[in-house]
Amino acid sequence: MPHSPDDPSDRQPESVGSEGEPARRRPVPIDRRSFMRRAALGAIAGPALLDFLAACSSNNVAGPSGGSTPAGFQIASPDNPVTWPIYKDNKPIKSGLKPQAGSTLRLYNYDDYIGPKVVKEFEKKYDVKVTVSTFNDTDEALTKIRSGKVLYDIYFPSYDQIAKMVTAKLIRPLNHSYIPHQSNLWAEFSNPWYDGEWRYTVPYTVYTTGVGWRSDKIPADIGGMANPYDSLWDPTHKGRVAVIDDWHTAMAMVALRAGITDINTQKAKDLTVIKNQMLDLNAKTNPKVTITMYNDLPAGQLWLAQMWSGDIVNAQYYLPKGTKPDVLAYWFPEDGKGEVDNDLMVILSGGQNPVAAHYFLNHMLDTKNALDNFGYIGYQPPQNALDPAKVVADGYVPKNLESAVVRREWFTAGYRLLELPPAADAAWHAIWQQFKAGG
Repeated sequence: MPHSPDDPSDRQPESVGSEGEPARRRPVPIDRRSFMRRAALGAIAGPALLDFLAACSSNNVAGPSGGSTPAGFQIASPDNPVTWPIYKDNKPIKSGLKPQAGSTLRLYNYDDYIGPKVVKEFEKKYDVKVTVSTFNDTDEALTKIRSGKVLYDIYFPSYDQIAKMVTAKLIRPLNHSYIPHQSNLWAEFSNPWYDGEWRYTVPYTVYTTGVGWRSDKIPADIGGMANPYDSLWDPTHKGRVAVIDDWHTAMAMVALRAGITDINTQKAKDLTVIKNQMLDLNAKTNPKVTITMYNDLPAGQLWLAQMWSGDIVNAQYYLPKGTKPDVLAYWFPEDGKGEVDNDLMVILSGGQNPVAAHYFLNHMLDTKNALDNFGYIGYQPPQNALDPAKVVADGYVPKNLESAVVRREWFTAGYRLLELPPAADAAWHAIWQQFKAGG
């Protein structure tokens, strides 16, 4: 363990397992997940993407029902909620069934994004073996799922993949009778805008995207700046800065810094601003583009980084021995007006164990199991029993990182990363590719 248990002030936060033993977080770094959300239904390409956007009606690429979106393909948003149909050839399983003893449930997940303890408890309770296969990004995951060559049972996507997956009938609709623990969750997840009536999805974790830094390396109060995002452009930090290796997450931060609150904009003028500011970011600090901030920041390789809230919580476990968590700091807007998102669990239509899969979803929504899992992965579940004060008091998050606790009201105040029509998706990616190539 990175910290000595002999000094109570230097102990790692812990959650308590079912038998009273600490369910501590892993002690060594591993590869974290990458949220590369690329459209899987095709996109236009070429050097004149911004000109194409400018030529579209109302200075926009077509919206949810526009011509640039494939027929029958809807794009959900808080202003355009979607309740997906139940197809005749893809119906929910029957009620009252039991998992087959001795069967194998196959999970498809980001690396190290589920706690081994909760998996083992499920195996023991239902006599079902669980295997976990991992992927590096969602392009890879969707390609494998669509191929039908690997029959996974449960997948852990973000909500901006649901339109593609439901339309392609890659997800099995849920039989709610197997998932009574859904009632443990924030009420808004019983009818989310991306999946009305939660027909296909249950929530897994919630998180924000902000700025993390080492306060012993950067003594300035970044959170007190007029625009804390500006810190990532500060040339004095050059060589010690990073942004998340995810096109939409990183570019949305650039948009917010520029005062563009539509972080899914399809306007050519907005994308030009984002492009210019990203190229300026390269010139000012040449940030590392990575997903390992949770390790690189505590190791001192980075001093400042765009970060997910779950990863700044994780970072405390990778600090060198003798270094206390209070050297870590995280900023997210106090009013919640930043990037706020959630990940999901879905049952894949190609899986061989849909009954066990339903039981597993319910198992993960049990409050005790959800909190044990939180203690391992650092990403917060949207459980009613978990309030911000309790998160800190119970040691899941240290007091100095209280800003990394996700508050329920932020899901109304904050900005969500949405699925984009193919043409707009291609335009965003063209800018991202130019940024990653160094301008």
